[in-house]
Amino acid sequence: MAKPSMRTEQVADQIHAAAIRLLRYVRKEDAASGVTAAQLSALSVLAFGGPMTLSALAAAEQVKPPTMSQLVSDLERLGLVSRKPIDRRSSEILLTRKGRALMEAGRKRRLARLAKAVGSLPPEQIDKLAQAAGLIVAMTDPSP
Repeated sequence: MAKPSMRTEQVADQIHAAAIRLLRYVRKEDAASGVTAAQLSALSVLAFGGPMTLSALAAAEQVKPPTMSQLVSDLERLGLVSRKPIDRRSSEILLTRKGRALMEAGRKRRLARLAKAVGSLPPEQIDKLAQAAGLIVAMTDPSP
């Protein structure tokens, strides 16, 4: 693979910085969920990745299993996840309806905040953003 050009690296750096700023911008809506950032992150993994074992969830969140065990217990007490036994030693962690509803409400709040910001731009800039978003999705598509 060829070494990226200076221009390519500059654009990559700009996209990276923009992605971080964008996530920080919409994340301001997460306080309304009533759960911690770590809890929201675990719920998001389950919402988009489906049910998984505690160890798989811990690996996805890059934390140790005892840390994830406590977090899952807290989410269980809140009624946001449940455990489905696989065998005597392990179980799957599943998002409950309440957990899914919390995630969907959070997504709506984030999108509303972002839509308000996008809506403040002139139509030609909105078109450019739409094109850029499409390019980012296409270049990060994991399928061959």
